[in-house]
Amino acid sequence: MSTGVVLLGSTGSVGETALKVLRLHPDAFHVVGLAAWRRVERLAEQVREFRPRAVSVGRAEDARRLREAFPGLEVHSGPDGAVRLVEHSEGHTVVAAIVGSRGLASTYRAVQLGRRVALANKEALVMAGRLMMEAAHRSGAELLPVDSEHCAVFQCLKAESPRHVRRILLTASGGALRDLPREALPEARLEQVLAHPTWRMGRKITVDSATMMNKGLEVIEAHHLFGVPLGRISVVIHPQSLVHSMVEYEDGSVLAQLAATDMALPVQYALTYPARLPGAIPFLDLAAGPALTFSEPDPLRYPCLGLAREAAARSEGHAIALNAANEVAVQAFLDGRIRFGALPGVIRGVLERTPDATPSGLEEIYGADDSARRRAEALVARAGGAA
Repeated sequence: MSTGVVLLGSTGSVGETALKVLRLHPDAFHVVGLAAWRRVERLAEQVREFRPRAVSVGRAEDARRLREAFPGLEVHSGPDGAVRLVEHSEGHTVVAAIVGSRGLASTYRAVQLGRRVALANKEALVMAGRLMMEAAHRSGAELLPVDSEHCAVFQCLKAESPRHVRRILLTASGGALRDLPREALPEARLEQVLAHPTWRMGRKITVDSATMMNKGLEVIEAHHLFGVPLGRISVVIHPQSLVHSMVEYEDGSVLAQLAATDMALPVQYALTYPARLPGAIPFLDLAAGPALTFSEPDPLRYPCLGLAREAAARSEGHAIALNAANEVAVQAFLDGRIRFGALPGVIRGVLERTPDATPSGLEEIYGADDSARRRAEALVARAGGAA
């Protein structure tokens, strides 16, 4: 029987990869809903190909254009459009691939409704990990990670108890600037930061890879997903990006998951679990190389990794502020308003002004997020003026 899929963030990098996987298995899946924000022309192309029953877009005028172009198509719009898409859809599986905090509400609603959630939006767990896992426990929702690292850990933990885990080891490429002299990092240019050596990702996460904030967020995500204390989650630099993560057990065994550098595998695995279907990615030829190397991340090169750990250890409010400040700072760098070297200072400044907090619901989470963003924008203005 074909499984209905709602794809949130269908025009982004992960969304396009998910559609590539769905094309490979037309008898196993059918698309019932698509959500995008501004790339309406690309969304229209997807509607023509996959013929969903409903879509969501950011702006009302784009919704009107889609209704005119596709009579009978149910079209939602606005900040809550993706939430309504999830609620009104019969899709059993929701691919949560909306980037950043904007994906929180729709992901949380899918969990509340007991859906299988293929989770590519790590920020949702950073901001609301406790609430998300509690909701999944109540509703019976399945949270299956799409991040390649967490998909790897999930596979290495199969048939094992987290209480036997000594460490989770998340691998990191080191980003586009890993070989740049440390003294040159503050003035790194945008084109240097976006030239990732092994992965092809969206601009925001590529910047996060260069600062290694993506690993900091993934440490918090792993803590919530797998119930492992923060102190037992480590990060190692692995430039080849073939070992996607490892789990070390208390008996000394280390299990690793290896695969080609292609997001199609974790997307497909989350969609088909516990089955494995062929065709997602090419097979590895380990004899052909390259050699696999690992090293510890330099805390002076990657201060954002330490900031993420400090925030997660402090309070849930600090994790929310961390994510908000990072999103503001990264966008400011992408817009040319601050230097690359200013990113950690903006985030640190916001965290220093953040009170401890344990939000009781999404309203409080969004309130903390908004406060942190306003503080971050003020610090960005100051850092940009000093540049």
